[in-house]
Amino acid sequence: MSTPAYAVRDSRTMLRRNLRHMWRYPSLTLMVAGIPVVILLLFVYVFGGTLGAGLGGPGGGRADYLAYVTPGILLMAVAGVAQGTAISVAMDMTEGIIARFRTMAIFRPSILTGHVVSAMTQTAASLAIVLAVALLIGFRPTASPVEWTAAVGVLAMITLAITWLSVGCGLVSKTVEAASNLPMPLMLLPFLGSGFVPTESMPTALRWFAEYQPFTPLHRDPAGPAAGHGHRQQRHPRDRLVRRHHRGQLPVGPRGLQPRPWARGNLTEASREADTPRSEAGNASRGQVRA
Repeated sequence: MSTPAYAVRDSRTMLRRNLRHMWRYPSLTLMVAGIPVVILLLFVYVFGGTLGAGLGGPGGGRADYLAYVTPGILLMAVAGVAQGTAISVAMDMTEGIIARFRTMAIFRPSILTGHVVSAMTQTAASLAIVLAVALLIGFRPTASPVEWTAAVGVLAMITLAITWLSVGCGLVSKTVEAASNLPMPLMLLPFLGSGFVPTESMPTALRWFAEYQPFTPLHRDPAGPAAGHGHRQQRHPRDRLVRRHHRGQLPVGPRGLQPRPWARGNLTEASREADTPRSEAGNASRGQVRA
């Protein structure tokens, strides 16, 4: 049997080992899938009415916020698998099983390959559960099949990168407790981005960090369009003020928040209005001269 065949066989064996661990101890899998679902329901049904009104969408309520927050919850589910992967790798490194594997004629990278593939399988199951719950509570994406394919590919690449990073955290950790704490910043990053509120509403320093941290571009595009929104829905606060002014909700004069003429293609009409007083003044001066 050739070396690639040995590698595939040993990797498949390690994958089966990790999947059996997941089946025997389902609490970690349920936690990985359950926490994003709980946060989704909490933000939609408790904060969704207020936060959705600030998005400036046509509905301006809970439905708009559900379409906005679902991609952020999906990214949080991807980041949440990092802690479990780091813990499982650290347990193998500290409980002596690696010493036993070293005495066996196996493909050495197959141990880590089994962890990575099982973590990606766990993440896929978690994403499916979160997306199913979102659809049940009213999430209606408007993406095309091409956008969905792009979103699935990006989520798979993000999962692969985060999983390998969490494997590294488990390898360098001396204890299981340390391995459980190292990936915590990855789990907090989706909260410090555009996943839950637009970055325009944040203070200046926090907005700079939120706009350039890794999860914000992933939340906006292509995962955002595939979920039914993207950076196109993050309108400028001035636009919301203009809409509120037209509804009579702001105590501002009739010309206080009017857009400039060239902002809406009314430059020709504005120039005509500007030239009218001049022409009337010119005619008046000519009449005085003739008199």
